[in-house]
Amino acid sequence: MQSVQEVEKHVPVREGEYGERVATVEPGGVEYIALKERHGKPIDLFWTWLSPNLEFATVYVGVLGVAVFGLSFWQTALAIVLGSALGSVTHYFLSSWGPKFGVPMMVESRGAFGFLGNILPATLNAFTGTIGWFIVNSVSGAFALQALFGLIKVDLPFAAAFLIIVVAQVAIATLGHNFIHVFERLALPLLGVVFALATIFIFSHANFGIAAKPIPVVGEFGGFTLLFTATFGYAAGWNPYAADYTRYQPPTADRRMVGLWAALGVFVSCVVIELAGAALATVSGTKWGPTDIPTVQLQKAMPDLLYYLTLLCIAVGAVCANAITSTAERCRWSPSASARWA
Repeated sequence: MQSVQEVEKHVPVREGEYGERVATVEPGGVEYIALKERHGKPIDLFWTWLSPNLEFATVYVGVLGVAVFGLSFWQTALAIVLGSALGSVTHYFLSSWGPKFGVPMMVESRGAFGFLGNILPATLNAFTGTIGWFIVNSVSGAFALQALFGLIKVDLPFAAAFLIIVVAQVAIATLGHNFIHVFERLALPLLGVVFALATIFIFSHANFGIAAKPIPVVGEFGGFTLLFTATFGYAAGWNPYAADYTRYQPPTADRRMVGLWAALGVFVSCVVIELAGAALATVSGTKWGPTDIPTVQLQKAMPDLLYYLTLLCIAVGAVCANAITSTAERCRWSPSASARWA
Protein backbone atom coordinates (compact mmCIF):
# COMPACT_ATOMS: atom_id res chain seq x y z
CA MET A 1 0.00 0.00 0.00
CA GLN A 2 1.31 3.45 -0.94
CA SER A 3 2.03 6.03 1.75
CA VAL A 4 0.22 9.36 1.80
CA GLN A 5 3.37 11.08 0.54
CA GLU A 6 3.53 8.71 -2.44
CA VAL A 7 -0.13 9.27 -3.27
CA GLU A 8 0.42 13.04 -3.41
CA LYS A 9 2.90 12.53 -6.27
CA HIS A 10 0.25 10.99 -8.51
CA VAL A 11 -2.99 12.95 -7.91
CA PRO A 12 -4.01 16.61 -8.28
CA VAL A 13 -3.27 18.24 -4.92
CA ARG A 14 -5.12 21.34 -3.80
CA GLU A 15 -2.87 24.38 -4.18
CA GLY A 16 -2.47 27.30 -1.80
CA GLU A 17 -1.91 27.69 1.92
CA TYR A 18 -5.08 27.27 3.99
CA GLY A 19 -4.36 25.37 7.19
CA GLU A 20 -6.71 26.25 10.05
CA ARG A 21 -7.34 29.83 8.99
CA VAL A 22 -10.99 30.85 9.24
CA ALA A 23 -11.33 34.38 7.87
CA THR A 24 -10.05 33.50 4.41
CA VAL A 25 -11.50 31.96 1.27
CA GLU A 26 -10.81 28.24 0.91
CA PRO A 27 -8.58 27.75 -2.13
CA GLY A 28 -9.05 25.13 -4.83
CA GLY A 29 -11.95 22.82 -5.41
CA VAL A 30 -12.23 19.04 -5.27
CA GLU A 31 -8.49 18.34 -5.34
CA TYR A 32 -6.83 16.00 -2.86
CA ILE A 33 -6.01 17.67 0.48
CA ALA A 34 -2.26 17.49 1.15
CA LEU A 35 -1.01 16.02 4.40
CA LYS A 36 0.36 19.38 5.58
CA GLU A 37 -3.14 20.89 5.28
CA ARG A 38 -4.92 18.24 7.35
CA HIS A 39 -6.37 19.32 10.68
CA GLY A 40 -9.35 18.90 12.99
CA LYS A 41 -10.69 16.37 15.50
CA PRO A 42 -13.44 13.77 15.05
CA ILE A 43 -15.71 15.49 17.58
CA ASP A 44 -15.75 18.59 15.33
CA LEU A 45 -18.15 16.66 13.12
CA PHE A 46 -20.81 16.48 15.83
CA TRP A 47 -21.84 20.12 15.78
CA THR A 48 -21.11 20.44 12.09
CA TRP A 49 -23.95 17.95 11.45
CA LEU A 50 -26.10 18.84 14.46
CA SER A 51 -26.74 22.52 13.68
CA PRO A 52 -27.95 22.13 10.05
CA ASN A 53 -30.93 20.00 11.15
CA LEU A 54 -32.10 22.48 13.79
CA GLU A 55 -34.53 24.14 11.40
CA PHE A 56 -38.19 24.04 10.40
CA ALA A 57 -37.82 21.60 7.51
CA THR A 58 -36.84 18.97 10.09
CA VAL A 59 -39.85 19.87 12.22
CA TYR A 60 -42.17 19.45 9.26
CA VAL A 61 -40.90 15.95 8.45
CA GLY A 62 -42.33 14.93 11.83
CA VAL A 63 -45.56 16.80 11.16
CA LEU A 64 -46.08 14.71 8.02
CA GLY A 65 -46.60 11.51 10.00
CA VAL A 66 -49.60 12.75 11.96
CA ALA A 67 -51.06 15.55 9.85
CA VAL A 68 -50.57 14.09 6.35
CA PHE A 69 -50.11 10.31 6.62
CA GLY A 70 -52.64 9.89 9.43
CA LEU A 71 -50.43 7.93 11.82
CA SER A 72 -50.60 8.01 15.61
CA PHE A 73 -47.81 9.78 17.46
CA TRP A 74 -46.17 6.50 18.48
CA GLN A 75 -46.31 5.05 14.96
CA THR A 76 -44.75 8.28 13.73
CA ALA A 77 -42.06 8.12 16.42
CA LEU A 78 -41.11 4.56 15.44
CA ALA A 79 -40.79 5.50 11.76
CA ILE A 80 -38.69 8.56 12.69
CA VAL A 81 -36.24 6.57 14.83
CA LEU A 82 -35.85 3.72 12.34
CA GLY A 83 -35.56 5.94 9.25
CA SER A 84 -33.15 8.38 10.88
CA ALA A 85 -31.03 5.54 12.26
CA LEU A 86 -30.64 3.94 8.83
CA GLY A 87 -29.77 7.27 7.21
CA SER A 88 -27.25 7.97 9.96
CA VAL A 89 -25.59 4.57 9.50
CA THR A 90 -24.88 5.33 5.85
CA HIS A 91 -23.60 8.75 6.91
CA TYR A 92 -21.25 7.00 9.35
CA PHE A 93 -19.54 4.95 6.66
CA LEU A 94 -19.31 7.71 4.07
CA SER A 95 -17.94 10.24 6.58
CA SER A 96 -15.26 7.76 7.66
CA TRP A 97 -13.86 7.74 4.12
CA GLY A 98 -12.86 11.42 4.16
CA PRO A 99 -9.58 11.11 6.11
CA LYS A 100 -8.50 8.15 4.00
CA PHE A 101 -9.18 9.51 0.51
CA GLY A 102 -8.89 13.27 1.13
CA VAL A 103 -11.41 14.22 -1.58
CA PRO A 104 -15.13 15.19 -1.61
CA MET A 105 -17.93 12.64 -1.84
CA MET A 106 -18.66 13.26 -5.51
CA VAL A 107 -15.04 12.45 -6.41
CA GLU A 108 -15.00 9.35 -4.21
CA SER A 109 -18.15 8.10 -5.95
CA ARG A 110 -16.23 7.84 -9.22
CA GLY A 111 -14.76 4.67 -7.76
CA ALA A 112 -18.23 3.10 -7.92
CA PHE A 113 -19.73 4.78 -11.00
CA GLY A 114 -16.65 5.65 -13.06
CA PHE A 115 -15.81 9.10 -14.43
CA LEU A 116 -18.65 9.27 -16.98
CA GLY A 117 -21.10 7.25 -14.91
CA ASN A 118 -20.70 9.69 -12.05
CA ILE A 119 -22.03 12.59 -14.12
CA LEU A 120 -25.68 11.59 -13.68
CA PRO A 121 -25.74 11.23 -9.87
CA ALA A 122 -23.56 14.32 -9.47
CA THR A 123 -25.90 16.36 -11.68
CA LEU A 124 -29.03 15.08 -9.93
CA ASN A 125 -27.48 15.92 -6.58
CA ALA A 126 -26.65 19.41 -7.79
CA PHE A 127 -30.25 20.04 -8.86
CA THR A 128 -31.95 18.49 -5.82
CA GLY A 129 -29.46 19.74 -3.22
CA THR A 130 -28.17 23.01 -4.60
CA ILE A 131 -31.43 24.18 -6.16
CA GLY A 132 -34.37 22.32 -4.59
CA TRP A 133 -33.10 22.06 -1.02
CA PHE A 134 -31.62 25.55 -1.18
CA ILE A 135 -34.99 27.05 -2.17
CA VAL A 136 -37.02 25.13 0.42
CA ASN A 137 -34.80 26.23 3.31
CA SER A 138 -34.49 29.79 2.03
CA VAL A 139 -38.28 30.13 1.80
CA SER A 140 -38.87 28.92 5.38
CA GLY A 141 -36.10 31.22 6.61
CA ALA A 142 -37.56 34.16 4.69
CA PHE A 143 -41.05 33.60 6.15
CA ALA A 144 -39.57 33.51 9.65
CA LEU A 145 -37.63 36.70 8.98
CA GLN A 146 -40.78 38.43 7.72
CA ALA A 147 -42.63 37.51 10.92
CA LEU A 148 -39.77 38.85 13.06
CA PHE A 149 -39.72 42.18 11.24
CA GLY A 150 -43.46 42.37 11.79
CA LEU A 151 -42.79 42.60 15.53
CA ILE A 152 -41.14 45.99 15.05
CA LYS A 153 -43.91 47.11 12.66
CA VAL A 154 -41.74 46.76 9.56
CA ASP A 155 -43.48 45.28 6.53
CA LEU A 156 -40.55 43.42 4.99
CA PRO A 157 -41.39 42.18 1.48
CA PHE A 158 -40.87 38.46 0.94
CA ALA A 159 -38.36 39.15 -1.84
CA ALA A 160 -36.25 41.25 0.52
CA ALA A 161 -36.37 38.63 3.28
CA PHE A 162 -35.46 35.91 0.80
CA LEU A 163 -32.54 37.99 -0.47
CA ILE A 164 -31.19 38.53 3.07
CA ILE A 165 -31.22 34.79 3.75
CA VAL A 166 -29.61 33.94 0.42
CA VAL A 167 -26.86 36.55 0.76
CA ALA A 168 -25.98 35.27 4.26
CA GLN A 169 -25.78 31.70 2.97
CA VAL A 170 -23.66 32.57 -0.05
CA ALA A 171 -21.30 34.73 2.02
CA ILE A 172 -20.63 31.86 4.44
CA ALA A 173 -20.27 29.34 1.63
CA THR A 174 -17.76 31.58 -0.15
CA LEU A 175 -15.34 31.37 2.77
CA GLY A 176 -15.47 27.60 2.73
CA HIS A 177 -14.61 24.60 4.87
CA ASN A 178 -13.00 26.11 7.99
CA PHE A 179 -15.54 28.91 8.36
CA ILE A 180 -18.41 26.43 8.00
CA HIS A 181 -17.14 24.35 10.92
CA VAL A 182 -16.76 27.45 13.10
CA PHE A 183 -20.13 28.90 12.07
CA GLU A 184 -22.00 25.66 12.82
CA ARG A 185 -20.28 25.43 16.22
CA LEU A 186 -21.09 29.04 17.13
CA ALA A 187 -24.70 28.70 15.98
CA LEU A 188 -25.27 25.56 18.05
CA PRO A 189 -25.71 27.17 21.52
CA LEU A 190 -28.45 29.49 20.25
CA LEU A 191 -30.17 26.86 18.12
CA GLY A 192 -29.75 24.11 20.70
CA VAL A 193 -31.12 26.05 23.68
CA VAL A 194 -34.07 27.59 21.83
CA PHE A 195 -35.13 24.40 20.06
CA ALA A 196 -34.72 22.42 23.31
CA LEU A 197 -37.05 24.82 25.12
CA ALA A 198 -39.46 24.82 22.18
CA THR A 199 -39.50 21.00 22.19
CA ILE A 200 -40.26 20.91 25.93
CA PHE A 201 -43.22 23.27 25.51
CA ILE A 202 -44.50 21.38 22.46
CA PHE A 203 -44.32 18.07 24.33
CA SER A 204 -46.14 19.60 27.32
CA HIS A 205 -49.07 20.57 25.06
CA ALA A 206 -49.08 17.43 22.91
CA ASN A 207 -51.78 14.74 22.82
CA PHE A 208 -49.73 11.56 22.71
CA GLY A 209 -52.84 9.40 22.72
CA ILE A 210 -54.16 10.68 19.41
CA ALA A 211 -55.58 7.84 17.34
CA ALA A 212 -54.36 6.98 13.87
CA LYS A 213 -56.49 8.20 10.96
CA PRO A 214 -55.11 6.25 8.00
CA ILE A 215 -55.26 7.67 4.50
CA PRO A 216 -57.83 5.79 2.37
CA VAL A 217 -56.25 3.15 0.10
CA VAL A 218 -52.77 3.72 1.60
CA GLY A 219 -53.69 2.59 5.11
CA GLU A 220 -51.52 2.53 8.24
CA PHE A 221 -48.79 0.35 6.76
CA GLY A 222 -48.58 2.51 3.65
CA GLY A 223 -48.46 5.68 5.73
CA PHE A 224 -45.77 4.19 7.96
CA THR A 225 -43.73 3.14 4.93
CA LEU A 226 -44.02 6.60 3.39
CA LEU A 227 -42.87 8.30 6.58
CA PHE A 228 -40.06 5.79 7.13
CA THR A 229 -38.87 6.53 3.59
CA ALA A 230 -39.12 10.28 4.17
CA THR A 231 -37.16 10.19 7.43
CA PHE A 232 -34.51 7.92 5.92
CA GLY A 233 -34.25 10.21 2.89
CA TYR A 234 -33.99 13.29 5.09
CA ALA A 235 -31.08 11.88 7.12
CA ALA A 236 -29.43 10.23 4.12
CA GLY A 237 -29.86 13.44 2.15
CA TRP A 238 -26.66 14.61 3.84
CA ASN A 239 -24.72 11.57 2.57
CA PRO A 240 -23.53 13.23 -0.68
CA TYR A 241 -21.71 15.80 1.47
CA ALA A 242 -20.34 13.41 4.13
CA ALA A 243 -16.69 13.21 3.05
CA ASP A 244 -16.63 16.90 2.05
CA TYR A 245 -16.43 17.80 5.74
CA THR A 246 -14.08 15.00 6.83
CA ARG A 247 -11.50 15.14 4.04
CA TYR A 248 -9.41 17.67 6.00
CA GLN A 249 -9.12 15.26 8.94
CA PRO A 250 -5.62 13.73 9.24
CA PRO A 251 -5.30 10.24 7.71
CA THR A 252 -4.18 9.09 11.16
CA ALA A 253 -7.50 10.13 12.71
CA ASP A 254 -9.64 7.34 14.16
CA ARG A 255 -12.03 6.83 11.26
CA ARG A 256 -14.54 5.04 13.48
CA MET A 257 -14.83 8.12 15.67
CA VAL A 258 -14.99 10.41 12.63
CA GLY A 259 -17.95 8.42 11.34
CA LEU A 260 -19.54 8.10 14.78
CA TRP A 261 -19.56 11.81 15.61
CA ALA A 262 -20.86 12.73 12.15
CA ALA A 263 -23.61 10.10 12.37
CA LEU A 264 -24.59 11.14 15.91
CA GLY A 265 -24.93 14.75 14.82
CA VAL A 266 -27.40 13.74 12.11
CA PHE A 267 -29.26 11.15 14.20
CA VAL A 268 -29.76 13.19 17.39
CA SER A 269 -30.90 16.35 15.62
CA CYS A 270 -33.24 14.54 13.21
CA VAL A 271 -34.89 12.37 15.85
CA VAL A 272 -35.42 15.11 18.46
CA ILE A 273 -36.67 17.80 16.07
CA GLU A 274 -38.83 15.42 14.01
CA LEU A 275 -40.42 14.07 17.21
CA ALA A 276 -41.14 17.68 18.18
CA GLY A 277 -42.84 18.10 14.80
CA ALA A 278 -44.94 14.98 15.32
CA ALA A 279 -45.95 16.23 18.78
CA LEU A 280 -46.75 19.69 17.38
CA ALA A 281 -49.21 18.12 14.92
CA THR A 282 -51.18 16.74 17.89
CA VAL A 283 -51.42 20.07 19.75
CA SER A 284 -54.98 21.38 19.98
CA GLY A 285 -55.68 24.31 17.67
CA THR A 286 -52.91 23.68 15.14
CA LYS A 287 -53.98 23.63 11.50
CA TRP A 288 -52.17 21.93 8.65
CA GLY A 289 -54.33 22.70 5.63
CA PRO A 290 -52.97 23.85 2.26
CA THR A 291 -53.72 27.50 3.10
CA ASP A 292 -52.33 27.42 6.65
CA ILE A 293 -48.84 28.73 7.43
CA PRO A 294 -46.86 25.92 9.12
CA THR A 295 -44.52 28.14 11.18
CA VAL A 296 -47.47 29.99 12.73
CA GLN A 297 -48.65 26.74 14.34
CA LEU A 298 -45.66 26.89 16.69
CA GLN A 299 -47.32 29.79 18.52
CA LYS A 300 -50.10 27.46 19.70
CA ALA A 301 -47.65 25.47 21.81
CA MET A 302 -45.34 28.03 23.44
CA PRO A 303 -45.14 31.54 24.94
CA ASP A 304 -44.81 34.45 22.54
CA LEU A 305 -41.21 35.24 23.48
CA LEU A 306 -40.10 31.67 22.83
CA TYR A 307 -42.10 31.65 19.59
CA TYR A 308 -40.26 34.73 18.34
CA LEU A 309 -36.90 33.28 19.36
CA THR A 310 -37.84 30.09 17.50
CA LEU A 311 -38.62 32.13 14.38
CA LEU A 312 -35.15 33.68 14.66
CA CYS A 313 -33.64 30.21 14.94
CA ILE A 314 -35.61 29.00 11.94
CA ALA A 315 -33.93 31.75 9.91
CA VAL A 316 -30.49 30.94 11.36
CA GLY A 317 -31.10 27.20 10.92
CA ALA A 318 -31.95 27.72 7.25
CA VAL A 319 -28.60 29.45 6.78
CA CYS A 320 -26.80 26.62 8.64
CA ALA A 321 -28.38 23.97 6.42
CA ASN A 322 -27.86 25.70 3.08
CA ALA A 323 -24.33 26.83 3.88
CA ILE A 324 -23.33 23.17 4.21
CA THR A 325 -24.59 22.23 0.74
CA SER A 326 -23.57 25.48 -0.93
CA THR A 327 -19.97 25.25 0.27
CA ALA A 328 -19.66 21.70 -1.03
CA GLU A 329 -21.13 22.62 -4.41
CA ARG A 330 -18.88 25.70 -4.66
CA CYS A 331 -15.84 23.43 -4.46
CA ARG A 332 -17.26 20.85 -6.85
CA TRP A 333 -18.08 23.29 -9.60
CA SER A 334 -15.00 25.52 -9.33
CA PRO A 335 -13.22 25.89 -12.70
CA SER A 336 -9.90 24.67 -11.32
CA ALA A 337 -11.52 21.53 -9.94
CA SER A 338 -13.17 20.62 -13.23
CA ALA A 339 -9.99 21.15 -15.21
CA ARG A 340 -7.63 19.26 -12.92
CA TRP A 341 -9.85 16.21 -12.54
CA ALA A 342 -10.86 15.97 -16.19
